[in-house]
Amino acid sequence: MKRTRILRGGVAAAAALALAAGLSSCGKADPYYSGSPNTVTLPIAAWAGSEANVAVAKQILEKKLGYRVKTLQMDEPVMFDALNTGRADAMMEDWRGVPKKEKKYVEELKTVVNAGELGVTGHIGWYVPTYFAKEHPEVKDWKNLPKLKKYFQTPESGDKGQMLEGSPSFSTYDAQIIKNLDLPYKTVYAGSEAAQVKEIQKRAAKKEPFLTYWWIPQWLNSKVPMTEVKLPKRTPGCDKVPSKVDCAYPYTPLTKFMNRDFAENGGKAAEFLKKFHWSTGEQTKVVKWMTIDKMDTDEAAAKWVEQNPDKWKKWMPN
Repeated sequence: MKRTRILRGGVAAAAALALAAGLSSCGKADPYYSGSPNTVTLPIAAWAGSEANVAVAKQILEKKLGYRVKTLQMDEPVMFDALNTGRADAMMEDWRGVPKKEKKYVEELKTVVNAGELGVTGHIGWYVPTYFAKEHPEVKDWKNLPKLKKYFQTPESGDKGQMLEGSPSFSTYDAQIIKNLDLPYKTVYAGSEAAQVKEIQKRAAKKEPFLTYWWIPQWLNSKVPMTEVKLPKRTPGCDKVPSKVDCAYPYTPLTKFMNRDFAENGGKAAEFLKKFHWSTGEQTKVVKWMTIDKMDTDEAAAKWVEQNPDKWKKWMPN
């Protein structure tokens, strides 16, 4: 879900150079089903973890397997549409936030297939800065939010407390949870993950309180420690009907999906992407290099590939 970072420039040039290097060292790769030989199209969602997945996959596909990788920036729901039509080949990270799309394409039309877990576990929730939670430990229980609303009021939220959101494109249930728990709060959208991060950093610098929709893993957590507000315990089916959600978000093993034709006829590229499986810590390391250390995306991915041959060699096709 989880989460936006603007892609850095120079990607096209880097891809061209990587393609040339890959073809000269590895020979011609398998063409795939669409008739566009040696090209794999990977969508990137609006958060840094998704970018890290694709960047590492791109490095290996191009430099080790001889493919050209085309990337597309798009929202999570649109990714399923793109996989359905063949505009995209594989989605590297899905938070299972669009079950209707998943059911339509995977179960009913069977144009998209589950390509296995990524290896990263994600969790969405409501968070406050840890410095506020230390001063007001009662904030860790949602039942105490009404009496604490004064700390979270903003001009945008009026006489209600503000629930800071990121992009309107994220799959969230916060407005429904607020309504169903009868909380005096209002969702206010920053507009993107980048804008949300900027707002959090601004408030944290002044030690101001804030309540925000947030998730783990996320690179900012190492800079601004946050504490989760415990929502009502999950029960079977508590989030099945979006309008009636009144429980906490789940812990979700993030999942890969593929266009069915690509999964069956994508040759070495499809086999590699199915095997791609890394840990939360490994993804977070690459994201840290990209964000906190301000490394170019491709450079960060190349650094990880150089340092972890024993890991990625297990993903190589037979």
